[in-house]
Amino acid sequence: MTDNERLAELIFPNIHTTIDDLEKRYPKRELAEGAIVDRFAPSPTGFLHSGSLFTAMICHKFAKQTGGVFMLRLEDTDSKREVAGSGEELLTQLANFGIVPTEGYYGTYEKGNYGPYKQSDRSEIYNTVIKELIKRGDAYPCFVSEEELDEIRKKQEANKENPGYYGKYAICSFYTAQEAIDRIEKGDKYIIRFRSKGDHNNKIKVHDLIKGDLELSENDQHIVILKKDGLPTYHFAHLCDDHFMRTTHVTRGEEWLSSLPIHIELFERMGWEPPKYAHLPVIMKLDEGKRRKLSKRHDKEAAVSFFLESGYPKKALLEYLFTLANSNFEEWRLEHMDSDIYDFNFTFEKFNVDGALFDIEKINNISKERLSRLTKKEFTDQALEYASNYNKELYDLINRDRDYFESIVNIEREKENPRKDYTKFEDIVPFISFFYDDYFDNLTKEEFNPKYSKEEINKVLNAHMNNLGLEKTEEEWFNNLKSVMNPLGFAANKKEMREAPDKFKGTIGEASEIIRISLTGRKSSPNLYYVEQILGKEKIVNRFKKVTE
Repeated sequence: MTDNERLAELIFPNIHTTIDDLEKRYPKRELAEGAIVDRFAPSPTGFLHSGSLFTAMICHKFAKQTGGVFMLRLEDTDSKREVAGSGEELLTQLANFGIVPTEGYYGTYEKGNYGPYKQSDRSEIYNTVIKELIKRGDAYPCFVSEEELDEIRKKQEANKENPGYYGKYAICSFYTAQEAIDRIEKGDKYIIRFRSKGDHNNKIKVHDLIKGDLELSENDQHIVILKKDGLPTYHFAHLCDDHFMRTTHVTRGEEWLSSLPIHIELFERMGWEPPKYAHLPVIMKLDEGKRRKLSKRHDKEAAVSFFLESGYPKKALLEYLFTLANSNFEEWRLEHMDSDIYDFNFTFEKFNVDGALFDIEKINNISKERLSRLTKKEFTDQALEYASNYNKELYDLINRDRDYFESIVNIEREKENPRKDYTKFEDIVPFISFFYDDYFDNLTKEEFNPKYSKEEINKVLNAHMNNLGLEKTEEEWFNNLKSVMNPLGFAANKKEMREAPDKFKGTIGEASEIIRISLTGRKSSPNLYYVEQILGKEKIVNRFKKVTE
């Protein structure tokens, strides 16, 4: 037994599995040519970030459109930052958007033949690979303290050298295996580092599916691969997980691009084929004229929960993220307004290279469009689903009389160019509350045009009350309203008013405003004809009388 083998046995006496055993346990997948196996690998450290939803959506879409596999792997090796229950919450929020893994971690259970899918349960795999690396001399125990690392950093700063643990500064890499054995047997604490053979002055050529051909500095850092708590670091877990889970594509944010040389070196040293990498543009925000990354701390829209709690239709947010992903999606959408967005196929070549600006107004416009295209039943079903989780007031209002609610939200809905009254479900109650007497009575009403006296307002309301025309079509109703208001001094249109300004006190629009304020408390509302159709004669008369008395 060599000294390196003795060192490996000393550190991992209970690991009897070999890499060959793991290769047999996790064989190559039998999938059709071109099928993508990718993964979404969140850490259970808090809420689902909009950028993470963006990544998950893309991974899910590529796997789905190629007949591949979309895995969810929980990267829970940072125990200090873990938030209890957040892993399950992430799954729930993804499922809300129809993003459900083909295999992987499902919270209370796992599904698939390439698990465990929770990193804290994969120690046997990591330790097996590290044991082999130590035997080869490609990894070693490091005994350097935090104080010593700090001293190294200070020297590097003083010498204006690249920071890190590498080259002559990787002092434990110069220990012989026997010296390391002696220190371990003496009880010295240690971590495990990878022995890099790189030189940052050299360049490596890599191909990124989004950014194209790149030249990056070779890795020379002796990175930590096993921490003092016995858990692996992200870089090393990434190597083992993506190899033995047979991941074909790693799609992740471009903030990980700087780590790519590390990952490439790890795969090369193991003799494993690396997955294909695609680094997504970071979602940015314009702040006082400057672009910055969308921030968990400063931006409410950074949390997916903001959109769920506000009642944005989930497909609208996904559609917006599609526009950030592929540059040709919006053109496709204009030609396929009623198609499911998943009918559109992503291509890596059409991804935006630069960071996209997060545009809440664009989301609002997409959301209005999507909500306007729902039937009254679809709209009400989705509103009820939202309200049952986030908005008791709306939930109670719908259940008070669903048919009445549907008649309200269906105003000019199911037509070629539907109204776009709602941006999100949170907007519904404030917009339609005047239809309900208990809400209407407590509304702060807008003021009538001060140029009309109380007497003139009463004349308008009484005349209309005596000739409502609710049995008529919309066109007949409006013509009837004009004929009733004309004798009271209201012109049928602005042209008629201009031609005889001394004859009229106002236009039919101003008369309609008096009626509108009396019935809705507002100067702006949905189509007045349909408002009256829904309110009915009794409610109309009662509201007019409250004004005329």
